[in-house]
Amino acid sequence: MTKWITIALIIVCCGTSNQHSLYSEETGNSAETIIVKDIPYRDHKTNKVLTEYMQERCRLDVEYPSNDAGFATIVWFHGGGLKSGERSFPERLRNHGIAIVAVNYRLFPKAKNPDFIDDAAAAVAWTFKNIESYGGDSQKIFISGHSAGGYLTSMIGLDPSYLKVYGIEANAIAGLLPLSGQTITHTTIREERGLPRSQPISDKFAPIFHNRKDCPPLILITGDRELELWGRYEENALLARLMKEAGHQQTKLYELDGFNHGTMVNPGCDLVLVEIKKFLDD
Repeated sequence: MTKWITIALIIVCCGTSNQHSLYSEETGNSAETIIVKDIPYRDHKTNKVLTEYMQERCRLDVEYPSNDAGFATIVWFHGGGLKSGERSFPERLRNHGIAIVAVNYRLFPKAKNPDFIDDAAAAVAWTFKNIESYGGDSQKIFISGHSAGGYLTSMIGLDPSYLKVYGIEANAIAGLLPLSGQTITHTTIREERGLPRSQPISDKFAPIFHNRKDCPPLILITGDRELELWGRYEENALLARLMKEAGHQQTKLYELDGFNHGTMVNPGCDLVLVEIKKFLDD
């Protein structure tokens, strides 16, 4: 796969962001954005049992334009290896007239597989069922996240069974845009089974296990293959190849030359915005 040089892209995105400022002084942005925090996305209607840990972690924040309607939404899952991390709004995704839903989910070892995947599905389902009350368009919901968040993005988008539990069709997602996510069975899931990091497996908890022709558009973004986490680019390249072999016509793979696993987030978010604009303009 040819490497993509993104310097010009980054300059364009940064240079135009001030034209779309929507953020309030209360949060360091203009008064035209509203932020609603600490919303539980699970309740007793969908869960017979809500543990204390579920009530603590299964929450999200929403940032959305206050003077617009029909806007797109990005559901964002944080990274941290399924072991750590906190929800936040990625700065490079803000200021573009779209809503961001920043999600927390349960973490290993308090949570076991597939709790965190189920949480991700529940949060996306909440977004589908509630974003219109904030002015958004439920047909313009995109899913993204970095590292473990990228893994969750791919899992709930490629394996429709998780969202089906909550009455949502995975194919209703407007686009999947994982940043540097694992596409084989996640390292932490293998750790839970007592397997070493160096023993890769691909079972039903691997996004590549669920490659299929009829899924939402898939934009895979990684850092430089020589600077990324071990095998991360290659995993994504394999998924891209399998998706194309399956007949999926809207899979793209980007490799960000010169960026490692951590530094690829900002240019990766720039690409997310560019790809979402393409989808919305079609």
